[in-house]
Amino acid sequence: MIRLNVFVRVNESNREKAIEAAKALTACSVQEEGCIAYDTFESSTRPDVFMICETWLNEEVLAAHGKTEHFLQNIKVIKELAEIKIEKFDF
Repeated sequence: MIRLNVFVRVNESNREKAIEAAKALTACSVQEEGCIAYDTFESSTRPDVFMICETWLNEEVLAAHGKTEHFLQNIKVIKELAEIKIEKFDF
C-alpha cells in the first residue's frame, strides 16, 4: 500500500477556496477503485495549514488517480492557491 500525506500551506484569503477544492477532490477520490482511505484534515493550531491524507492499494491505482479529471481539476486549483509538500510512504 501507499500513503501520501499532502501538506498544504495557504494564505488565509485563499483558504476557503483551497479547502473546497480539497473536499471536492476527497469526495470523488474516495470512490475510486483501489482507494483505501482519503480525507482532508484542518490544523487546529495553524489556520494556514491543512492536509490531505491518502492511502492507495498500489502504484498502478495511484497513477490512474493522477490522471482522473477530478484530480487534475482540483489539484490545479489547490496549486494555484497554495504551497504543497508531499510525503510518500510504501508499506
